[in-house]
Amino acid sequence: MMYTCPMHPEIRQSAPGSCPKCGMALEPETPLMPGAVEYTCPMHPEIVRAAPGSCPKCGMALEPRNAAAEDHAELDDMTRRFWISTALALPVFVMAMVTDLLPQVMPASVSMPALQWIEFILATPVVLWGGWPIFRRGYESVVNRSLNMFTLIALGVGVAWSYSVVAMLLPGIFPPVMRSMMGTVPVYFEAAAVIMALVLLGQVMELRARSQTSAAIKLLLGLAPKTARIVRSPHPNPLPQAGEGANESLREFLLNSKEEDIPLEQVQPNDVLRVRPGEKVPVDGVVLEGTSALDESMVTGESIPVEKTAGARLIGATVNGTGSLLMRAERVGAETLLAQIVHMVSEAQRSRAPIQRLADVTAGYFVPVVVLAALATLAVWGIWGPEPRLAHAVVNAVAVLIIACPCALGLATPMSIMVGTGRGATLGVLIKNAESLETLEKVNTLVVDKTGTLTEGRPKLTTVVPLAKFEADEVLRLGASLERASEHPLAAAIVNGAQEKGITLTAVSEFRSFTGKGVAGTVEGRAVALGNLKLFEEL
Repeated sequence: MMYTCPMHPEIRQSAPGSCPKCGMALEPETPLMPGAVEYTCPMHPEIVRAAPGSCPKCGMALEPRNAAAEDHAELDDMTRRFWISTALALPVFVMAMVTDLLPQVMPASVSMPALQWIEFILATPVVLWGGWPIFRRGYESVVNRSLNMFTLIALGVGVAWSYSVVAMLLPGIFPPVMRSMMGTVPVYFEAAAVIMALVLLGQVMELRARSQTSAAIKLLLGLAPKTARIVRSPHPNPLPQAGEGANESLREFLLNSKEEDIPLEQVQPNDVLRVRPGEKVPVDGVVLEGTSALDESMVTGESIPVEKTAGARLIGATVNGTGSLLMRAERVGAETLLAQIVHMVSEAQRSRAPIQRLADVTAGYFVPVVVLAALATLAVWGIWGPEPRLAHAVVNAVAVLIIACPCALGLATPMSIMVGTGRGATLGVLIKNAESLETLEKVNTLVVDKTGTLTEGRPKLTTVVPLAKFEADEVLRLGASLERASEHPLAAAIVNGAQEKGITLTAVSEFRSFTGKGVAGTVEGRAVALGNLKLFEEL
């Protein structure tokens, strides 16, 4: 059994004791079961837990480390608390404002004590039930000696509500100058309820932003197919290898073999898989047999399909073209390039920018200073303030605690990093870490080493250069007529170029496609071929 500190997970020892850094009692370390979901803090990635909860350092809700394991239980719970709290807080706010600003519109039959009881009944669920997660985080921040914004909120709302309850139940203990003609003492249930509802709104917005960011990562995960077509051999033949001399071994392996679709999670290294035309490559591997052109734009940004033959490397989630491929799986699960990209985006979201470290240090001093300022405010207004001094002192001290809440200081940087990296991942821009994102603000020149990366991703015909005895429009007419039967992006560019010039295309016969080389056929009785040097060497 190993013991670790909740605030400093790097502290581990084999016997119970206290943390040498913060003095907290060490807790038994519970090992995660295989496949279990880990939860971590966006602001403090070193905090890792086996179950949802809040960070002992900053109070933020922990999030799943694995984007695929995300659940919305906390978002749903916080949203429910917010809407119910808002529905209860609004009447309290309206009654308090009408009583203070327009007392003449209040029915004479409704007494001030009755109004206070109505406000108490409506505000108490908002504070105690709706704000329970906030109070819990505030309490944990005090226990862990890591004061944060929830400390200020819990103190401010708790003091306002407690003061109001005492004033409502025991008005006689207050000085006569604080009591009205009806014998009541001013209460602040509306302040406690409205503040808590607004804090819950902030929590909902934070959780929703994080959920949308996780959805961007899940969108990347969704690029991979759900199933793979495995080739099973009925006899224990040696596993085929790619390259020269593999044909005999491959034929022996495929003898009486059967193919079936299996979930992607069941694919193991060295499995033999079939990738049919138009399908996505299930995992990273190598081509054993077949020729095709694959769309690898999701990885390279290259819009032109890449030719693949025996021995070529395949990247999972890329799209196969018109040929059928037999491949051997090499990297599966978390080892695939796509999984590594997703992992990199997740780690970038949890990385900390230099300015965030400064914000963390500042917040560590800021909260205690605010608490001291609130106590000083309470003392100054209680001694030298106008009558009723106690009421003014409590209200102003609570105002200091609430208004000074460092929400922006504590949440702006991690939230901007999460949203920025998630949005970038959706658009195909991968950011390695938060420091790179912060440094990017200073960049004034961007150098790109590939064509097609910053374009529409579609080739376009710009110029036709014919030989001396041919006309440009005639060459384009013959070429576009032939390419009209092809699905290649370059073929589409040639056809579109001819159509933009108003050239009429004719029928093609004996059309043949040579993967990775070009096309050939007969147009108006003439043999026409378009392609690269390899094609013309064969013809």
